[in-house]
Amino acid sequence: MTTLSHAVRDSSTMLRRNLRHMRRYPSMTLMLAGLPVVFLLLFVYVFGGTLGNGLGGPSGGRAAYLTYVVPGILLMGVAGAATGTAVSVATDMTEGIISRFRTMAIARASVLTGHVVGSLIQTMLSLVVVVGVALLVGFRSDADPLAWLATAGVLAMTAFALTWLAVALGLVSESVETASNLPMPLTLLPFLGSGFVPTESMPAGLRQFAEYQPFTPIIETLRALLTGGPVGSNAIVATAWCAGIALVSYLWARRLYARRTVR
Repeated sequence: MTTLSHAVRDSSTMLRRNLRHMRRYPSMTLMLAGLPVVFLLLFVYVFGGTLGNGLGGPSGGRAAYLTYVVPGILLMGVAGAATGTAVSVATDMTEGIISRFRTMAIARASVLTGHVVGSLIQTMLSLVVVVGVALLVGFRSDADPLAWLATAGVLAMTAFALTWLAVALGLVSESVETASNLPMPLTLLPFLGSGFVPTESMPAGLRQFAEYQPFTPIIETLRALLTGGPVGSNAIVATAWCAGIALVSYLWARRLYARRTVR
């Protein structure tokens, strides 16, 4: 058996392990979907009327705000999943299972690969629930099937990048409690971007941060795809951010894992 096929086989085994955990503890998946759904309902039904009127255009109100806020809610769901990944990785590192894996003839990279792919599947499943709720409360999209496929691709790309970042944060944490706290700022970035209000409505300093932070071009790309508008350069910027975050996080995670597994 070649080294590559050995790594693929072991990664598949670790993926099945994480999927069994997901099936055994469905509350995590429900929580990943539940928090974005709560924010969706809160902002649409409590603040949506006023915020929707402030968007301008011929149509406003709650329906207009629902169309506007869904991309930000979806990205919040992706960012929220990072906490679960970091906790899962930190649990493995602190409860001794890695020491047992070291005594077995398995590919070292398979443990992290199983976490990443499992978390990606869990995140995408939770986003399906969020989209379903959005459709139930009145969200309507002008996207054609190709645009919906591109939307899924952007979300998967973002989830992949943030999952590797979460893996690194889980590895750098000395306890599960620390791992649960480190990714939390990621869930705030949609609020400090164009996820819930246009950046033009923000004060000057905050507006500059909102326009140049990584989540804003991702949100604008999703919004354009879902509403049938022009994507422009946002897709390129979003892809560059995701590629950079994924690469740096992967290298960081690999270095941390190598350091911690030789203890």
